[in-house]
Amino acid sequence: MRLLLKMAWRNIWRNKRRSILTLLAVGFATLASIAMRGVQLGTYEINIVNAVEMFTGYIQIQRPDYKEDRSVNQAFYPDENLITRLSEIPHIVSFSRRIYADGLISKGDNSLGAAIIGVDRDKEQNVSRILTRVTEGRIFRKPYEIVIGYKLLDNLKAKIGDEVVVLAQGADGSMGNLKFKVVGALRTGSPQIDEMGVMMNLETADELLAMYGRIHAIAIKVDELTNIQEVKENILPLLNRKLGVYDWGELMPDFKETIEFDNVSGIFYLLILISIVAFGILNTVLMSVTERFNEFGVALAIGMPQLKLVLLVLIETMMLALTGILIGNLLGWGVNYYLFVNPVEFGGEIKDLYELYGFMPVIKSSLEFSIFLNTTLTVMIISAIAVIYPLYKVNNLEPLKGIRYT
Repeated sequence: MRLLLKMAWRNIWRNKRRSILTLLAVGFATLASIAMRGVQLGTYEINIVNAVEMFTGYIQIQRPDYKEDRSVNQAFYPDENLITRLSEIPHIVSFSRRIYADGLISKGDNSLGAAIIGVDRDKEQNVSRILTRVTEGRIFRKPYEIVIGYKLLDNLKAKIGDEVVVLAQGADGSMGNLKFKVVGALRTGSPQIDEMGVMMNLETADELLAMYGRIHAIAIKVDELTNIQEVKENILPLLNRKLGVYDWGELMPDFKETIEFDNVSGIFYLLILISIVAFGILNTVLMSVTERFNEFGVALAIGMPQLKLVLLVLIETMMLALTGILIGNLLGWGVNYYLFVNPVEFGGEIKDLYELYGFMPVIKSSLEFSIFLNTTLTVMIISAIAVIYPLYKVNNLEPLKGIRYT
């Protein structure tokens, strides 16, 4: 085997130009795959974190039917034991109780639909960043103060400091209405919140909607996206049959599907790139084998086993591929590290376009080990497939035909 390795390495460099071009092709394919995949996963992660930390949360506890029937009656009493145990679960950073409802907001003769959101102000600031998006005025501090979406503020023809009336049907069937002072305007990038959002203190929402201590969800912040499943498994035993635990993908299925579709299309393009390189490897190895048919014929005639010739060609191909992959991995790590430390932020019209569709106008890479491992294995497998035909030619070569080959 040692002799075969030495022969294979020397054979690679018998035609330096061709070998260097093949190494560059494999290295470029590996570099491009790692860089593209790193940017994909890094950008996905930053957008997912932005989306879940903006308001939704990494995980929510709610009634199973609430996703389909967002009725004010789909509420539950937060068990004190559950609240205590949540604080003890590893990887949970914080959690906050929430109340949701639909209603009307009025000022003078103007009345518009409103998405009412009641939150525990102090705890909510440790779970989401929505209250940091108050771009005018301030967040609510007193019971009858609210912040509303900036578009809703404009459509109401109201301004900060005005008094408005919020109406909503309570959980007991009564019609609740309270007068509030608008103290801030939200600008989140979410059309639903900017055009309809009305945020108030949890206790005030409880009074408006006659909830009597019930809530619609407990939003939970987790330290890392990769720990979500573990946290869900730890929460499940604490819940009764009337409650469920749902991650961000289940809470935002459209957003998840968009990412999955983009992910599949990205993988498809990478496979096309690697397949093109595979044809280059096939061409290089086939030319190298064909040029040496005379040598192979002589080697077979003097008693060299056919299997060793096949193994020699396979070792040459794998050496070429591995060397190219190593170069590509090193360059790919450098590119990914740079984009990980120095994310690219867009401005102007591109920024507006990204934000219109709810994405961060940022390109960031990832240094996940799986990116390098999967790319290496993919290129190796493609290279192994590409060498099948040259190996077949060598395996079926007869000594006399090889000696006479011109």
